[in-house]
Amino acid sequence: MDNQSIYERFQPGVVPSNVEEGEKAYYFIFYGNELLVELLGKEITIPCFASLEKIEMEVDAQHYLGKLDGYSCYGVGVKSNSSPLEGYAFQDLRTLLMGGLDEEIFLLAGRALQIINWGQTHRYCGRCGSLTQPKEGQRAKLCPDCGLISYPRIAPAIIVAVMKDDQLLLAHNRNFPYNFYSILAGFVEAGETFEDCIRREVQEEAGIQVKNIKYFGSQPWPFPHSLMVGFTADYAGGEIVIDETELDKADWFSVDNLPPLPAQGSIARRLIDWFIEKYSKE
Repeated sequence: MDNQSIYERFQPGVVPSNVEEGEKAYYFIFYGNELLVELLGKEITIPCFASLEKIEMEVDAQHYLGKLDGYSCYGVGVKSNSSPLEGYAFQDLRTLLMGGLDEEIFLLAGRALQIINWGQTHRYCGRCGSLTQPKEGQRAKLCPDCGLISYPRIAPAIIVAVMKDDQLLLAHNRNFPYNFYSILAGFVEAGETFEDCIRREVQEEAGIQVKNIKYFGSQPWPFPHSLMVGFTADYAGGEIVIDETELDKADWFSVDNLPPLPAQGSIARRLIDWFIEKYSKE
């Protein structure tokens, strides 16, 4: 999927436009990382209601997101994951990406989740502790006492496909919820470039050096509030020595002997599929 394509259908916004009575809107309703979805056979869709009152659940926060295909969209946090609606259920967002949720809708759901979480964690000023208030016309919280403005937090992280000849470095993270291997990733530290972060993370996690670092693409990743920036790189030296606090396995794999891989929809899988296409035998 081209991540740009969703913005052909979605126009971000902060201030809702005038809504006529009875007009339907999409609601991205979250309890923690669980999203309320409508189950129509094998199809998974986002609820579209004329009123949020239909869900009959206690709402913690509501944020206007913009318009999708002309319909207003809202991110909503609720205080319980017990839905009284027949045909609807709360499901883990990460699992939904693997289980049939449209990738474009996943991006909007991730946007909603990040904004909901930001709203919950910035109710009070981080400098003086006063109760914050929305800043008019902006996605921001303003402290009325000390004037501090807080915007949604985004944490940049690198993810890199490291290649040695026709082999790809794959690792199994101790914290992976599933038994799959993936490429290396890590958060960018203060004062660090993406390239420096790649060199440090690969050295720390796998004990090797890299060269020929090239940009591949990016993906918003709402677990918890990341922007994954993807790269490719070539092996430059060293032997694999894993950081056992994070990884329990790492090795070089060719196209013909790949282990279980991440599901479609993540930039990790896009990078791995790029490697597979590049080195598959015709």
